[in-house]
Amino acid sequence: MTRVALLTLGTFLLLAASPWIGLTDHPDAAPFIVWQLRVPRLLMALLVGLVLGTTGAVFQALFRNPLATPSTTGTTAGATLGALAVLVLAPGLAHPLALAGGAFSGAIVLSLGVTALAMAHGRSIHDILLAGVALTLGAGALTMGLQATADMSATFRAVQWSLGSLSTVGYRDVLWFTLPALLVWLLMIRRSRALDALLLGEAQAHGVGVDPVKLRTELLWVGSLGVACAVAITGPIAFVGLVVPHLVRRLAPGRRKGFIAWSGLSAGAFLALADLLARHVLPGRELPVGVMTAAIGAPFLVALVLRKTP
Repeated sequence: MTRVALLTLGTFLLLAASPWIGLTDHPDAAPFIVWQLRVPRLLMALLVGLVLGTTGAVFQALFRNPLATPSTTGTTAGATLGALAVLVLAPGLAHPLALAGGAFSGAIVLSLGVTALAMAHGRSIHDILLAGVALTLGAGALTMGLQATADMSATFRAVQWSLGSLSTVGYRDVLWFTLPALLVWLLMIRRSRALDALLLGEAQAHGVGVDPVKLRTELLWVGSLGVACAVAITGPIAFVGLVVPHLVRRLAPGRRKGFIAWSGLSAGAFLALADLLARHVLPGRELPVGVMTAAIGAPFLVALVLRKTP
């Protein structure tokens, strides 16, 4: 993991200086911009990336499929639907805790639904992607239906939120999200040995005392909780959990425990770097970070699919 560690450390050093980039036109407002706007935004990017990268690495192993991530297994779509339901149907409850509750409900329902559908009647676990695509499309249709029935102001707010952005976060959001983010990271690292046993096959997992059904359910709940909390604050941010684990795996193949840990840390650096690019790629304008990660991740996904196609 030495190359990944050096690359991630170098990125963190760059990001440490990033709040001061582009402040020459606003010298008087620089302290406020740096400490009240950019530093909490940077911290939130690191935490959200930590959750998405860790969950992506675990889901790829859990379902034994390199394309399995919170975005492709329905977790993100369910969290988005649940949070938007709160945002549109009960705007007075648009508090991070209420949004997180709605997001978690949607995430866990779709995640467990995808797993049940993929494994029903002895089907292969690789059917998880087809099930995820089907339920993601269904959740997307319901999401658009919610937006269509809302008033103009709620619809505009919902559309902006659904693009995924870090521009409105503050220190309160960072403090609120720190505990669940670290818990998700540590709990998933702790289960890495059981995940290694599961990858050898269900019979072998049973032989060393690992219950495959219990393990999948536990990791789905933990991953769904982390993704739901992230979605509640920033909106859906796609492809982070897909791109970064693949890069870590290619740069430093090794033990599952180190792979999961470094996938989370590297994804935090990746998302913070994507947010830095989103702020400066268009002079005088700012892109939502979800747009930037999609612009990076979509070609990566196409390349990955083409490489896997015989």
